[in-house]
Amino acid sequence: MSANNSPSPPAGSPSDQPHIVSLVLQAKKALLQGQQLCSNASTLSTESAQISVDVLALDAQVRFMSETVLDQLKLAAQVAKSIERKRSELEAQVQEWDTLRNQRSDALDDVLESLGTQSVPPDFHIGSVDSSPFGSQNPSEDEGEDDSTPFGLPRARPDPRESPTDTIRNRSPSAALQEKRNKRKDRRKWKTLRDFVDERSIEELLDTIETDRQELDDILSRTSDYPESLANTIDAIKDMVPARVALPVFDVIFAAQEKTSRKMAEQLETLVHHYDNMTNAMHDFEAGEEFSEEDLQGMNADANALPGFISELEQGVHTIEAYRDELLTAKASAQEHLDTHRSILTDLDELGEIMADMLDRQQAVEIESLEHLSHLHMQLSPLEELHHKYTSYQYAYNNLVLELARRRQYREAAQRVVANMVAELDTMVEGPSLCKILPFSSVEYEDHVLHETEERALRAAFQAQHGQYIPEDVCLYIENPPNRWTVTTWNDEPLETLPEIENDLIEEAKQRVSGVEVARISKMELVQTKMPGIVKSLLHPRQILKQQCLSEECVRRVGELPKQPSLSILISATIMTFDISKGIQ
Repeated sequence: MSANNSPSPPAGSPSDQPHIVSLVLQAKKALLQGQQLCSNASTLSTESAQISVDVLALDAQVRFMSETVLDQLKLAAQVAKSIERKRSELEAQVQEWDTLRNQRSDALDDVLESLGTQSVPPDFHIGSVDSSPFGSQNPSEDEGEDDSTPFGLPRARPDPRESPTDTIRNRSPSAALQEKRNKRKDRRKWKTLRDFVDERSIEELLDTIETDRQELDDILSRTSDYPESLANTIDAIKDMVPARVALPVFDVIFAAQEKTSRKMAEQLETLVHHYDNMTNAMHDFEAGEEFSEEDLQGMNADANALPGFISELEQGVHTIEAYRDELLTAKASAQEHLDTHRSILTDLDELGEIMADMLDRQQAVEIESLEHLSHLHMQLSPLEELHHKYTSYQYAYNNLVLELARRRQYREAAQRVVANMVAELDTMVEGPSLCKILPFSSVEYEDHVLHETEERALRAAFQAQHGQYIPEDVCLYIENPPNRWTVTTWNDEPLETLPEIENDLIEEAKQRVSGVEVARISKMELVQTKMPGIVKSLLHPRQILKQQCLSEECVRRVGELPKQPSLSILISATIMTFDISKGIQ
């Protein structure tokens, strides 16, 4: 049997020996090739087993790192939520402060608008704009043209175009008084209570509060993008996490390799058996044994089948190698995923440092914001104080109107008492017999002194309760004591100057005072309870009146007086006494 499958020579020919040798060589070559292929297959199977172990190890590492990455991302998400929650809490506190500021500002605006609706008669204020603790604004045109002092006297106003001695062009006092009366009638030119409010300082306070509020926004804006930035970074890292590696089916691979290896082993055994047969045949041929044609044909057929065996062995190697390559691909994919996870862990380490820095900055911002917010809360106190100040100011002004009306009634009553006394004295001069009926002594004087004491106490109580809220340049003469009387005024002092107040203004003041809260009225009652001595002192005039009344009608009317008469009742009783005395005469 030759290598090129040529026909075998007849048995016993001289060329039989070389042909047998050729067949042996072919068998040996095929055996060596088969052994090499089987060895390669065995190596590939061994590599496949090692690669499988590596794939499993890498897959375990990838899974562990994936869980680690996901856990770290969850922690980062919690940090982002924590920062966002703290910021939300701060923003809620800031919102509460904004609401409180709006309430305080609106309340102050309401008070100022109410002050702007209440007119102040020109007689109530003076021309100075520097004496009011409320910071009076610039004088109005109406006040600038007023030529009278608070006490009704004309005020000289030099004109640089005129000589100081040139009095011809000066308006007469009567003309100035007439102009003043005309202005009193035109209430559109009157000042309001708001004109005595320092609105510039209020605006400066509000501007300061708004500036500090803007500074708080600047502080909060330092970390405003932290939650969103962390969320975006977490999402980006999460997208970088590779999908889980699809592992090959190791059982199928190993079973296929085992099947292929077993088949190759069988084929290798066939090659070994063929080689042994050919070797024995050559030994027999060398020993002189002759082969029949049938034997030679069999040998040639076996030799011709050797390439097929080698081809099958090579196919088996390729099959095992393909399974090995599949495992290598899985290993490379697992290794790539592992490298990706290592890169992600590096990014997570950097993210951890960034989050630590963010938390530190957020804590610093939180501390600074709370301190600034506390400062803002302290700045709301002046708003509340201004609201109380101007509410008390309006309340005090309304009480001032009522007090002036009461003082006018007191002055008129006192004047009537004095006029009646003078008339009585004149009557006594003309008819001295009346002295036996109603002698004039120091009793009348003591009675008037007692009324004056009550008036002083009432004025002192009013000043103590409302004086602190009334601007210094509004009704300056409210602090004047009551006039003291002999037959004429004490020390020839002029009559007390009081402005004329229209009835509608008095009614408006009464309505505003009656609308004040009960707590303020309670404070007024508390002040009045501190004057028991004044109330007790009012009992003496009652006894005097009873002693001076000689008729039953007089005694009856005096008996109708209350046990604790007010000043107006006592004055009326005094007038009644003089009237009855005149009737008796």
